[in-house]
Amino acid sequence: MSYVGYHSSRSIGYDISLEDEILLLRNEMMQTFQEEQSFTSDLVIEISCKLDLKINEYMKLYGTECKV
Repeated sequence: MSYVGYHSSRSIGYDISLEDEILLLRNEMMQTFQEEQSFTSDLVIEISCKLDLKINEYMKLYGTECKV
């Protein structure tokens, strides 16, 4: 699943939880890393930054106990 497709499904009315967003981004980052064979590719870094933001959002909402 590409990140673009992920946003497209949200825009047509799918409502996913913050935990699901984090899991989707993690999976996207791992898949992209495998395709790019680099942790420093622009796309992997972009997804990683988005993942960081979502994890920070989760931590603000739920404290230090991260379930994902």
